[in-house]
Amino acid sequence: MRRRALLALIGAIVARGVAAQEGGPAAPIAALNDALLRIMRTGRVSPFAERARTLTPVIERTFDLNQILATSIGPRWPSIPAAQQARLLDVFTRYIVASYVANFDSYDGQRLEILPQTRAIGAEQVVSTEILPKNGDPRRIDYVMRQVNGGWRATDVLLDGTISRVAVQRSDFRSLIAAGDPAPLIASLEAKTTKLEAGEKS
Repeated sequence: MRRRALLALIGAIVARGVAAQEGGPAAPIAALNDALLRIMRTGRVSPFAERARTLTPVIERTFDLNQILATSIGPRWPSIPAAQQARLLDVFTRYIVASYVANFDSYDGQRLEILPQTRAIGAEQVVSTEILPKNGDPRRIDYVMRQVNGGWRATDVLLDGTISRVAVQRSDFRSLIAAGDPAPLIASLEAKTTKLEAGEKS
């Protein structure tokens, strides 16, 4: 009986640990990696639009896209009318999805792995991942995760562990919207999305 009770206790502890991990900051990234592997295995045999439809809900669950967009635009964001904010969010979402579809469009034995340790930056947690090719050096991508409405969402992506995607696009976005009109930024994002859909990489 004691042995059974001990095994039951261990099982309960392990189950709680797994549940905590599944609800932790790495959980959305694990789901994103799974979705990326699915579209990579499908590759260009599947139309770009179909792969984008598959990935869009995963991207929307993984990233706090509204916060990323607001941070990238900066102080002008609150003054943009709600209808134009919604339009910007729509084209920005399609651009982010297109970027992932274009850059994860083939499979040759690559593995996408989450490194075991996260690191804290204030209230945020950084989840580190690696793209491990069949041959060659791995590439590191870190996701800065923040709790939003009880769940974890990514608010930035660090390429090679250091290059902030938000910081890179901030300069571009703010120059395009310097006059307060979001139309040039919308046009730029739509043009970039069209190029990605045509086969360019971001």
